[in-house]
Amino acid sequence: MTENASAVKTNGKKIVLTGGGTAGHVTPHLSLIPRLKEMGYEIHYIGTEAGIEHQMIAKIPGITYHSVKSGKLRRYFSLQNFTDPFRVIAGAFQSVALMRKLKPDVCFSKGGFVSVPVVVGAWLCRVPAVCHESDLTPGLANRICAKFATKVATTFPECAQALGEKGVMTGTPLRPELFKGSRAAGLALAGFDGQKPVLLMTGGSLGAQSVNKCLREALPRLLPQMDVLHLCGKGNLDESLKDLKGYCQKEFLSEEMPDALAVADLVLSRAGSNTLSELLALQKPMLLVPYPLGASRGDQIENAKSYQRQGLARVLMQEDMTPETMTQALETLLKERHELEKTLKEYPVKDGTDAVLELIVKAQKA
Repeated sequence: MTENASAVKTNGKKIVLTGGGTAGHVTPHLSLIPRLKEMGYEIHYIGTEAGIEHQMIAKIPGITYHSVKSGKLRRYFSLQNFTDPFRVIAGAFQSVALMRKLKPDVCFSKGGFVSVPVVVGAWLCRVPAVCHESDLTPGLANRICAKFATKVATTFPECAQALGEKGVMTGTPLRPELFKGSRAAGLALAGFDGQKPVLLMTGGSLGAQSVNKCLREALPRLLPQMDVLHLCGKGNLDESLKDLKGYCQKEFLSEEMPDALAVADLVLSRAGSNTLSELLALQKPMLLVPYPLGASRGDQIENAKSYQRQGLARVLMQEDMTPETMTQALETLLKERHELEKTLKEYPVKDGTDAVLELIVKAQKA
C-alpha cells in the first residue's frame, strides 16, 4: 500500500454505497462507514425498500438512505424473470435521477442484485464506481457491474486474475470490533473452565441444519477431547442437551461474537466468504462444510477448496459428512492446528479495509 487511505482528507466529498439482498453484501460496509466518516465523506446508501440492507443501514446515524426498485437475477425459471428486468431498468432510471441530484464523487458497490441498477446509473452519470467481490468467482450481479466499474476489489487472488486489469486483490473489509474479543469473556459466556481446547461451530444467523444435527450426534466422541460452543441458529436449540457438560448452545451472538471467536481454538463453519475472511484474519484453524451445489451456485465449494489448496483450512463435503467423518476431521484438525495457525499467520492479506479505501480515493481522482 502506497499511502494510508485514512490520512487522505476528502472534506466535501460525497460517496454512494450500494449492495444488498443478503447480509454478506452489507456487512463490509459497516467496516468502511466509520472510516469514510473520519475522511470527511457525506455518505448516501442506495438499496431496496424491503431488503436486509435497509434494516442494517438505515438506522446508522449520519447515513442518508435512498430506495430504488430492483429485480432478482435468477439462474432458474420463474415467472418473475419476465418482470424483474423491467424493475432493474426502472431502478436504473431512479439511480440516474439520484446521481444527478446528489452529484457524488464516487460509488462503491458490494454486490447483490440491487447493485446493478445503481452501478449502471453511476456509469451513465460518469460517476466512477468501485465494486467488491468476496467469492472466488464473481456472482452474476458483479459480472454485470464489472463492465461499468473502474476497479473490482476481490478477496481471492483467483478472482482478481479472472477479472483482468480491473481486478485488484484487497481482502474483505472487516469490522474492527472483531479483533477486540476476550478469551476470558468467551469462557464465561460458554461456562467453560479453559482446560480443554474449544470448538466453535457457526452456521450463520439461521444456522445450518444438517451440520447442527451431525455435530450433536458426534458430541459423545468429541466432548472428551474438546469443549463445544455451538451457534445453532434461531429456533434450533436442543433442550435435551442444555445441561450437557462441555457443551454450550446459543441461537446466535451479536455483541458477544468477538468473545466467542477469541475463545475458539478450532472453528467448524460453512464457507461463506465474509466468515472465511474473518476467520483468516483471526488466524483460526477451520473445518469447512460448504453448502452443496443444490443449495447454492457452488461459490462456497469454490471458496472452501481455495482455502484448502492454500493450506488455510480443511474441508469436509456435506455429502461425505457423518458423525464419524466429522469426528475424524475435527480430531485431525486438532492435531494439525499449529501447522494451520502458522500458514494463517503468514497469509499476506487479512483486513482489506485500507486497500479498499485506497481504491475508492484513487477512483475519484482518475
